[in-house]
Amino acid sequence: MENRGGGVGFIGLLTIVFITLKLTGVIDWSWLWVLAPIWISALVGIVLIGAAFGAIKYFDHRETTERRKRAERIAAGRK
Repeated sequence: MENRGGGVGFIGLLTIVFITLKLTGVIDWSWLWVLAPIWISALVGIVLIGAAFGAIKYFDHRETTERRKRAERIAAGRK
């Protein structure tokens, strides 16, 4: 059989451990912090996606500006 590496990752395992500790009364944290591994990893993912889109927009704008300047220089040379 082929092992595809599926299953519970580190964040999922940590969340399960925190939930188990909360339900058994070992920790007295609010549910916000018990579920923190989920929302913190989601927040990090959103920030990374936003940074990637920002970088794409920045470099695309820079390339477009350089292309426009080059076209203007060529057009000015023909006049």
